[in-house]
Amino acid sequence: MRKFAVMISLTNLSYYLGSRALYENASMHIKPGQKIGLIGLNGTGKSTLLRLIMGEYQLDGGSISKAGDVTIGFLNQDLLSYQTDDSILSVAMQAFERQNHLQKRIDGLLHEMEVNYRDELIDKLARAQDEFAALDGYTIQSKAEEILEGLGFSTGDLDKPLRLFSGGWRMRVMLAKLLLQKPSLLMLDEPTNHLDLPSIVWVEKYILNYEGAVIVVSHDREFLDNVVDSIVEVSGAKLNFYAGNYSFYIEEKALRNEIQQGAYENQQAKIRQTERFIERFKAKATKAKQAQSRVKMLEKMDRVDAVIDENARVNFRFNFSTQPGRHILHLDEVTKNYGEKKILTHTTARLERGDHVALIGANGRGKSTLLRIIAGTEPTTKGERRLGHNVSFSFYAQHQLESLNVEDNMLEELKSANPTKSESELRTVLGCFLFSGDDVFKKIKVLSGGEKSRVALAKVLLSQANFLLLDEPTNHLDMQSVNILIQALDQYEGTFVVVSHDRYFVSQIANKIWYIEDEQIKEYPGTYDEYEWWMEERKSNPVETPASSAQPAANANGKLAEASKPADKNGQNRSNGSANGKSIANDEERKEWQRALKKATQQAEDFEQQIARLEKQKKQLETEMAEPKVVADGKLFQSKTADYKRVGTQLDSFQEQWENVMLEAEKLEKKLG
Repeated sequence: MRKFAVMISLTNLSYYLGSRALYENASMHIKPGQKIGLIGLNGTGKSTLLRLIMGEYQLDGGSISKAGDVTIGFLNQDLLSYQTDDSILSVAMQAFERQNHLQKRIDGLLHEMEVNYRDELIDKLARAQDEFAALDGYTIQSKAEEILEGLGFSTGDLDKPLRLFSGGWRMRVMLAKLLLQKPSLLMLDEPTNHLDLPSIVWVEKYILNYEGAVIVVSHDREFLDNVVDSIVEVSGAKLNFYAGNYSFYIEEKALRNEIQQGAYENQQAKIRQTERFIERFKAKATKAKQAQSRVKMLEKMDRVDAVIDENARVNFRFNFSTQPGRHILHLDEVTKNYGEKKILTHTTARLERGDHVALIGANGRGKSTLLRIIAGTEPTTKGERRLGHNVSFSFYAQHQLESLNVEDNMLEELKSANPTKSESELRTVLGCFLFSGDDVFKKIKVLSGGEKSRVALAKVLLSQANFLLLDEPTNHLDMQSVNILIQALDQYEGTFVVVSHDRYFVSQIANKIWYIEDEQIKEYPGTYDEYEWWMEERKSNPVETPASSAQPAANANGKLAEASKPADKNGQNRSNGSANGKSIANDEERKEWQRALKKATQQAEDFEQQIARLEKQKKQLETEMAEPKVVADGKLFQSKTADYKRVGTQLDSFQEQWENVMLEAEKLEKKLG
């Protein structure tokens, strides 16, 4: 493709839904190779803009001009319903239209030559094979396989019919097809909704190396930070451009808002002053002309809008009525198979009161299955699931949106979750989830998917459950709604397990990370940012770090688990039994304490090594950040600052874990005398 300064221009674009302007005199330019993140609240018209660019919708005003050889690929939600008996590999390879045509021609010529060998056919075959080779026709299958496997399909999946896969997996196949087509503009509408974490990371790398331009609609902050070089915000029927990634947009928008608010307040002061002058002198003959002049000035004034605060805040506490015991959940020796497919094998896990767990990992590992096992809606093949004393749970999953009563309005639906709340309190909750005024009287059946998700989440939080299970709660939520959910969970005093692929969301709400590996539930006893760092260390160093969560989730609490007391056949602790029983129990307990002390001592030494390494790294970064060449280079200084903060966070975490282990060791030493 020829290099144009501008590949596609949108000039004074206007588009209306009835009397409502989605766009009014909005403009933007798309340049070759540009990576644009298209953001905005749900309902502002992001998907509509992509369809306008595609030519699917007719403009009400303005124009869209494209360079002559621009090709566009569009991944949209409509593709979820596409079905065929063709294999997913065949569907992906439909991207190679010319190569497929040539392959059929070559096959036809070879078949014809078996019975009619002529020089004319040899010439045609040679020309077809030359063009096929020039178009890399002999590598198209391997390219298709590479992309499909990068998006999470196994080699065994590639020959299976597309119709056997769920909508999310079909969407991956359509994404693979688009990536193989390599259009000059790739438009992706919420691609991360249908990808697991490994696939998201793979797509990020692919987009970064993609030669064409990309427009991506996404509510995944980290994804946008990693792949885009500019942000276009849809707001107030306009397209506002920011020359940086999402983090840059946040900072720049705050600055712009500050300037705009200052201009607004200055203008309002001037308007009030002018109106006072008009009111005072309009009746005086000597000043009437001046007063009239000021009236005309106000009429012609280009008004500055006040800044609208889009950062909604939760001002409602989501309480529960019954306090649970310390132990929330026990999974003992749980095995789960689907036929020959093993999900979990003799795995054990524990949840304590106040645990905020994010369950992460690739699709197909059994995350949603594990949530259903915890909820008791999925039977185990073997093993036991037990809830603790006074534990009451509420379960949110996408399929449960269907359980909403479609004839209820929003107030009625929330009232069914908690009849004790007044209408005023329920309105406050709905306001937290961006429903205000008469919106609360809308029936569930007229709501969009994202609106239903917000209502269902509000119901879960109102249920007064002290244990929440949330399966992909951020799907279909815009960034403002995700922020509200983060605030609500931050205020929630109970225990929860969340399945999510939104890394920003997980980093804000989790104090422990669960993942499924080797058919076992494993736990990392820290935040997601710390977990990511640990995983990188683990990959680069096969010897596991001391914070390793490769231990079972039942015993990975960042400090030593309490030594359990042996129980007799009646389930009573033998230390509470006869004198002989007590003597036996003390001997066994001392052995347990000695083993635990040895383990604590080793952990403390390991933590000390990591602390020493990080302190050295921190000191080195302080030295580097003071160098003139680093200070003079804005990007380099920013990078060093980010590294310094990351090391500081890791150091704080290890120091806290070291203190916990040392306290536990001191307790054990006292017990042993």
